[in-house]
Amino acid sequence: MPLAPEYEAMFAQLAEQEPAPPLWEMSPEEGREMYRVMRPLIDELPIHRVEDKTVAGSQGDIPVRIYTPAGDGPFGVLVFFHGGGWVIGDLDTGDAVCRQIATQAEVVVVSVDYRMAPEHPYPAAVVDAYETTAWASANMTALNGNGKLGVTGESAGGNLSAVVALKARDANGPKINFQCLLYPVVDCDMSRGSYAENGEGYLLETNSMHWFWDTYCPDAARREEPDASPIRADDLGKLPPALIVTAEFDPLRDEGMAYAAALDAAGTEATAVCYDGLVHDFFATAAVFECSRKGFDATIAAYRQHLN
Repeated sequence: MPLAPEYEAMFAQLAEQEPAPPLWEMSPEEGREMYRVMRPLIDELPIHRVEDKTVAGSQGDIPVRIYTPAGDGPFGVLVFFHGGGWVIGDLDTGDAVCRQIATQAEVVVVSVDYRMAPEHPYPAAVVDAYETTAWASANMTALNGNGKLGVTGESAGGNLSAVVALKARDANGPKINFQCLLYPVVDCDMSRGSYAENGEGYLLETNSMHWFWDTYCPDAARREEPDASPIRADDLGKLPPALIVTAEFDPLRDEGMAYAAALDAAGTEATAVCYDGLVHDFFATAAVFECSRKGFDATIAAYRQHLN
């Protein structure tokens, strides 16, 4: 299918503006500021209650933001990891999506401000992601949870969700009922066809992915570890049911689809959905672009099905 009209118009508008330096030529802080502009905090989006707090981690306190929907509950609990290549992004850039998920899926969302590279390279983000998930499981009653726990995230956050599911299985850790990976990074290999097809011109570019990987995990050999590239795990069986959401014009499309196939081949329940006409990070436009609503609403239904 062609690119969705809303994205065609957006890219045409961007092309008329003074060109900004590409992400891979920025410093991490410049990239973070750019991403905050792209995904601003929108306080007026409805949410019953929001609370910022910290979770005591083994390597320091981990900031979290907890979104609670209206109603008496108890609710399913969903741990959310923001996107941004493990280098950019924060609680605010994920805020709008978390508000919508909590309100529409009627789940408690625990958004995690995990440590990022280059200040804290791999595997710091993995440690924070796993420990916060374990905390959410241990504090289910305090969160007004119903006992069901899910993990989800966009892009690098999808990577962390997949890794946490693997670690929880292998360490006999928290019981995770559902993993939802939104256009995830699951492999350090950038040779799949969707990189060739979509590596330029569609928000996320191949050069950006090189920059992310080089910043997050400078030791190229370690990128093949399952905690970095979960598709390379020796065993992908006996994992929580998975939904992998991808987009047609995303360089990460093919690895997401490959991960779903690998999970299925190993006996893990896995569903993969690729949304035509869309680009990476399309959840960010679900509140304003009609083309993004179908995928967003279907994912909301999946959160409901597995957690409530």
